[in-house]
Amino acid sequence: MGRPYSGGGVRRENLTVRLRFVELRFVGAATALIEIGGLRLLTDPSFDAAGAEYDRGGYSLVKTTDPGMRPDDLGAIDAVLLSHDHHPDNLDASGRQILARVGRVITTGAGADRLGDGAVGLTPGGRVELARPGGGALTVTAVHAQHGPDGTDHLTGPVLGFVLTGDEVPAVYVSGDNASVDVVREMAATHGPIEVAVLFAGAARAPGIDGPLTLTGERAAEAAAVLGARTVIPLHWEGWAHFSEGIDEVRDAFAAAGLTDRLVVCEPGASVSV
Repeated sequence: MGRPYSGGGVRRENLTVRLRFVELRFVGAATALIEIGGLRLLTDPSFDAAGAEYDRGGYSLVKTTDPGMRPDDLGAIDAVLLSHDHHPDNLDASGRQILARVGRVITTGAGADRLGDGAVGLTPGGRVELARPGGGALTVTAVHAQHGPDGTDHLTGPVLGFVLTGDEVPAVYVSGDNASVDVVREMAATHGPIEVAVLFAGAARAPGIDGPLTLTGERAAEAAAVLGARTVIPLHWEGWAHFSEGIDEVRDAFAAAGLTDRLVVCEPGASVSV
């Protein structure tokens, strides 16, 4: 299902035909380049090289793989969907440099305050309209993400997911760093139906928090069943030492749930069109 990506700026050829599809290029960890409705959106920019280490006060987060593409190869970006700015696996030093050259960053209110000019802060339910080439808009709606077990929001901080909707495009859910299937269920009841789900997996762990900070493979499969999406693309399953699961756990869980036909796995540096 994957197709090589040629790089460069926004591609306009055969735009009417392409509007019904979503193209995603997986950079690594939580970072992906999503093309939808003629727009190019970048999720949670993390482009530091393998070996980068971030001190979190008592423990460190360590980058284990290089990104699947270089920042210079991104081309034009219409907006960044930044689930949160305060964890380096979602926004690292190289990612911050990218924000400086992107016209619009959509993130949490606290994140927008810290980032300053060009950042739009939302709370769940808030929306931003992005003008599309040829007219119309893509609506970006912020939705709740629970970055850990129940009762740990004060430890992990505010995090968002996003729902992308517009005329003649599939409805896309980008989960952000969410660990709760109940949150997915509530989102689907309010913003569904969802056609394409981009789920952050990897079962991230941190000292002092008893439970995963992102979806396990089993929870990702459960979330997929809740959503009923025709396509599920997992992100956030490689690239950092604090991820306790990889893509094998995701594949196994989807197979056990009878959902393999919905799962589309994209390796870092590769792209898929769905």
